[in-house]
Amino acid sequence: MELSTGIIFSKEETVTSELTARALGSGGLDVYATPAMIALMEHTAWESVEGCMEEGCSTVGTLMNVKHLSASPVGAHIRAESELTEVDGRRLVFKVSAFDDAGLIGEGVHERFIIKTDKFMAKTNSKL
Repeated sequence: MELSTGIIFSKEETVTSELTARALGSGGLDVYATPAMIALMEHTAWESVEGCMEEGCSTVGTLMNVKHLSASPVGAHIRAESELTEVDGRRLVFKVSAFDDAGLIGEGVHERFIIKTDKFMAKTNSKL
């Protein structure tokens, strides 16, 4: 697959007690946590382009700007979607959204950068 705008991908999960705001520490209610929604959105964007990467390369998330618009209860089915809307050199920009069975629950923009894995990890590990 070639890296170009228009790549659309989706992933799904079911809200479990481990994915609630109470369990993740982002609130006190047993509803789908914002950090869980963001993680699913980010995973969806990452996976959508991973097959396009040259050997030894990957992408890392650098920006997530989303709104969590509606709460979802334990047991709800969540679907995250990503669409690659911009390729600017190594910078990739995605429109991300999430839905439960009742409709849109979150939306925003996610940015990732293409990196050379070995170089990135060497720089990261040099901080130790």
